[in-house]
Amino acid sequence: MRLLIAAILIAAPMVAQEIRLPANLEKTLADRASETVDVNLDSNLLQLAGRFLSDKGDEAQAKKIISGLKSIYVKSFEFDKTGEYDQADLEPLRAQLKGPGWSRLVGVSSKKKGENVEIFLRHDTNRVTGMAIISAEPKELTVVSIVGDIDPNQLSELSGHFGIPKIDTKSKKDDD
Repeated sequence: MRLLIAAILIAAPMVAQEIRLPANLEKTLADRASETVDVNLDSNLLQLAGRFLSDKGDEAQAKKIISGLKSIYVKSFEFDKTGEYDQADLEPLRAQLKGPGWSRLVGVSSKKKGENVEIFLRHDTNRVTGMAIISAEPKELTVVSIVGDIDPNQLSELSGHFGIPKIDTKSKKDDD
């Protein structure tokens, strides 16, 4: 019995780090969506996926980054028309991000386009241990949760892999 209690106490902080849509909201959104993307990778699957990445270039960087991760969760819904979900629907998700250790890093809101992007980091005293992204557009909603040791300077290397949207970090000046 003591062993079981100890295992639960050790595992509880790891579970608390992972941010997920509440099951009832996830089902409601999936029922309304015309397209759904669902990526759930635990540490075992991440390590397996890492074996398929090259040891050269961008894939080598992604391989290095995932070696310290415990999970990646991506849920994306695309809708045929606006109004299929409401920003208030996301409050239970945001409530998870108000817990200990979480800080809102970025908040971008466009009333004109109806787009909102929020980036949250979970950290202890000297390292980032989790990241959550909520990207809410009129016809698309995406939630990303990454758990594990994260070097914020290397996060762009994960874009385009494991269901995480590709982020173009080159400026127009770089192309000239």
